[in-house]
Amino acid sequence: MNKTRLIALVLAVAASGGALVLMKGLMAQKTPQTQVVVKDTVQKANVLVVVKDIERGMKLAPEDFDWRPWPKKMVTENMLTKDSNPDAIEKYSGKRTLARLYAGEPFFPKKALVAAKGGILAATLPKGMRAISVGISVTTAAGGFIKTDDRVDVLLTRKVGNRTLTDVVLSNVRVLAIDQNNKNDDQAASSDIRTATLELEPRQAEILAKAESMGQLSLALRSVADLGDTKLGDAGPRLSPKFAKTNGGEVRILRYGVPKIQVSN
Repeated sequence: MNKTRLIALVLAVAASGGALVLMKGLMAQKTPQTQVVVKDTVQKANVLVVVKDIERGMKLAPEDFDWRPWPKKMVTENMLTKDSNPDAIEKYSGKRTLARLYAGEPFFPKKALVAAKGGILAATLPKGMRAISVGISVTTAAGGFIKTDDRVDVLLTRKVGNRTLTDVVLSNVRVLAIDQNNKNDDQAASSDIRTATLELEPRQAEILAKAESMGQLSLALRSVADLGDTKLGDAGPRLSPKFAKTNGGEVRILRYGVPKIQVSN
């Protein structure tokens, strides 16, 4: 091998070694991480929400509310926004709830508000209606499974001569409370219930009080599907035609088209 070829070979080996070192150096360098920033382009509004569970009839306090961002496209006319109602927390604090509220849900005034004055039951009773209590037991109240806000029919069983008659006095009556519990909770049926408080119109309450003195009252639980597509509760309590007319301490009952006066004792 002549001197020229030897020099060329040495240069080639040196170049290869340099290239290898350079490649290792490049491979040893850390690849820079690219940070991806996602920009939230959804327009939002601050909506008044409930921050904790609140039972029906409880008085609202400022700490029960907060303003939370809510997609503008999902804001309905029943929601309260900070832009339109900046003083909403102060305005609605001290009111009582008409229904149970759950943490995280938007605050709806139509669902929740009545005056704070008076007791819980008086505050949640609709205008023009009356609360009347009747004596019941597990046997006369669907085994004790009737709860607040259920709808019931009120039946009267009484002795007439040698016969025992049962008639529907009222139908689709809302239950306000069982004993002194006006919450619709998941507690097991009680075996020691004594009273049911019902929501009635003044005249209906009067007739029910007279009917209770005539015999034994029973509550028949109604299905939530009874009203079909109609919202439950849209139809108020209905008085049976047999008890539709009263005169003092008498109840005028229509049986087979023949009027009969039943005196309440």
